[in-house]
Amino acid sequence: MAKICVCLTGKTLARDLELLESNRKYVDLAELRVDCLDPDERFHIRRFPEMAGLPVILTVRRSLEGGYYVGGEGSRISLLAKGLAYAAADQRRNFAYVDLEEDLNVPSLEEAARTFGTRIIRSWHNMEGVDQDLSGRIKKLRRVGDELVKVSVTAGSLADVIGVYKAAKETAGIDKILTCMGEYGANTRILSEFLGSRISYTSIKNDDLKPAAPGQLEPKVLSELYRFREITAKTKIFAIAGFPLKFTNSPLFFNTVFRMEQADAVFIPIVTDSVESLISLAEEIGISGLSISVPYKEKILPYLIGRSERATAIGACNTLVKGVEGWMGYNTDAPGFSDSLLSFIGKKDLKGKKITIIGAGGAAKAAAYEVHRLKGKALILNRTPARARILAEPYRFAWAAFDSRGAVLMEKYSDIIIQASSAGMAPDTDSDPIEFYKFSGREVVMDFIYEPQKTLCLRRAEQAGCKILNGSDLLHRQARYQYGFFMNKEFPPSLVARVKF
Repeated sequence: MAKICVCLTGKTLARDLELLESNRKYVDLAELRVDCLDPDERFHIRRFPEMAGLPVILTVRRSLEGGYYVGGEGSRISLLAKGLAYAAADQRRNFAYVDLEEDLNVPSLEEAARTFGTRIIRSWHNMEGVDQDLSGRIKKLRRVGDELVKVSVTAGSLADVIGVYKAAKETAGIDKILTCMGEYGANTRILSEFLGSRISYTSIKNDDLKPAAPGQLEPKVLSELYRFREITAKTKIFAIAGFPLKFTNSPLFFNTVFRMEQADAVFIPIVTDSVESLISLAEEIGISGLSISVPYKEKILPYLIGRSERATAIGACNTLVKGVEGWMGYNTDAPGFSDSLLSFIGKKDLKGKKITIIGAGGAAKAAAYEVHRLKGKALILNRTPARARILAEPYRFAWAAFDSRGAVLMEKYSDIIIQASSAGMAPDTDSDPIEFYKFSGREVVMDFIYEPQKTLCLRRAEQAGCKILNGSDLLHRQARYQYGFFMNKEFPPSLVARVKF
């Protein structure tokens, strides 16, 4: 079973011990990054395993491999030797592992490690990309049978990540650590079991700490949110896919529900740069269901073997379920939106309401569909007027760009204002797509965005006295519909009030 390792990058051993203590219940072992220690602290590294009280990896990472050690190679070897020297008969007081790079050839270090039970991790770090023959690299890396192979590569695309999963299958019989660095590779850290990787590295984010490696999760997140230790080869995988996917609460929602139901399932984020790569990855690792985020709700349609009547009518899909013959698509944004809005305003429909919908993407399409179904009248506003017109015409809605004409029309369609674009979403929180509009205070303003809780647009509306609603309730409702498709059963009513963001 894969283990969780926390990379300790403090400037002092005392700081590293403090970090370890606050995360002890989440981890199985620690990596002492000697390259991050102050020079005076490095004299005392030999004492660290005993102080730590769990298995520790000794690492002095060179800058070439993404570390912070900038001294000569001779002095670095001396540091490694210092960590292995004066080994105790009780192996728990020694370093459990020592990380030696592929090109480091120091027989005395290796002999010292093996004599006192310190296992050698033979490592290769590719900070530029993914090796063309990654499986060949893994197979050739180990020099002696008792070494643990470690290969860390940098994924520049989702296609790179697929290559890592394939290489993992091709080297299934090799005892290894396989790490995919970068935002695209974050999902591999959760699914170490699917890579056959012995260790998943984590790190603690704090202003006084140097980053250990790009894409690492925090120990608590990996252990508790993703229930890392419970993941097996039989665990069902569900995921949210989008770009840039900087913030999403979907993993929190679904993993909380899976934990409450004791379901053998995990929900992970997948940063996606192409729909084709997403489908290929899903096939490669056996994903059962996908939540589709921006900007792929429309682009995903050609990859489906079928779709629901609602998804077809809207022309956008946010939920995929894998069947025997392929992927079926559904849209849960629409009912999630209308359920949330109607509950907020205390109405059963939108008769007599004149509504402005901001945006023309997948979310706006879902909103327009529901507004029309519920007998409301709407204005579609979008930065690109042609897209606004295409969305508006089938429903005989008004449409305009963000210009003087749009501003005049918006005054007439202002009972409810629905912000369904990504403008204002974290991290771009300074954006307000309708900064030209002056709220009167009588409008109901709904924003699909839930992070931040109040966008600049919502804050302006609230200050003017408007009733405001962010996207949290919508997200919760549409996720419950997604759960129904994913698990082929109704969302448990007993959990509705218990699962909150």
